[in-house]
Amino acid sequence: MTVAAGGGSPVRVLLVDDEQLVRSGFRLLLDTEDGVVVVGEATTGVEAVRQVPVVRPDVVLMDIRMPVMDGIEATRRIASLPGCERVRVLILTTYDTDAYVFAGLRAGASGFLLKDAGPAELLHAVRVVAAGEALLAPRVTRRLIGQFTERRVAQEDAEQRLAGLTKREREVLTLVGRGMRNDEIGAALFLSPATARTHVSHVMAKLGARDRVQLVVIAYQTGLVVP
Repeated sequence: MTVAAGGGSPVRVLLVDDEQLVRSGFRLLLDTEDGVVVVGEATTGVEAVRQVPVVRPDVVLMDIRMPVMDGIEATRRIASLPGCERVRVLILTTYDTDAYVFAGLRAGASGFLLKDAGPAELLHAVRVVAAGEALLAPRVTRRLIGQFTERRVAQEDAEQRLAGLTKREREVLTLVGRGMRNDEIGAALFLSPATARTHVSHVMAKLGARDRVQLVVIAYQTGLVVP
């Protein structure tokens, strides 16, 4: 088994794509990387949903267009599997249309990366998502922000949605919305990265957000962050 840098457990990846050549290419890239190991492959969304509770991946690299069950529906089902709450789905596709992006995020995906991404970008994405962060391709992020800022909620609705947050948690949500990592949030607010991480977790729990992507959306919708 591949050993992660620093002696920790390797990032376990499940590959889901109906093209053998694509899966083989990803496996070759990931299995030669220290700290990453491919624990399974699936050719349909149905196979992916069945395998997740068995192989227990940290990250599912998920294609969208597949026979039997597409990647969006598979992501939705994986996100609702009991005991698999920590499994993260990184959608990897050639299609970057808004419909796919928003459907994937609503289904519970933690990342969205295009297949034309380079090897280094893919490996970085796998590690970021495995660490519990959220990741979107830059041009996808720009459109996401544009779409959701057009749907900003009324001021009274925004205040009601944020009512359960403390002043510090609002500050943290604002910085998450600006794209800051936990260490950057800690530095900005004079907190340790661990304390910043705890605040982010509390904000997620209070707002019912699955990951940081949803926090970014909420920060823009409620007007805490303005483009």
